[in-house]
Amino acid sequence: MTQLSVIVEVVVVVVVVVVVVVVVVVVVVVVVVAVVVVVVVVVVVVVVVVVVVVVVVVVVVVVVVVVVVVVVVVAVVVVVVVVVVVEVEVVVVV
Repeated sequence: MTQLSVIVEVVVVVVVVVVVVVVVVVVVVVVVVAVVVVVVVVVVVVVVVVVVVVVVVVVVVVVVVVVVVVVVVVAVVVVVVVVVVVEVEVVVVV
């Protein structure tokens, strides 16, 4: 009977150790997966923010370029009209 009780105790200890090891491994895996998920979410958010900032900067640059081009074209048209009007006046006066 003594040998049987020793065997039972050893089996119980082994089962408890195995259960503890399995629980620790599961907890570590869950923590690692949670950390990886958080890192991936942070990276995705950062990438989205960078893309939005780049798109906004590109839109602002395009708008500024269009405004500058329109201003230059209007200025050139005004100068051409003024020169033509002055030449017409000079021709009419002469």
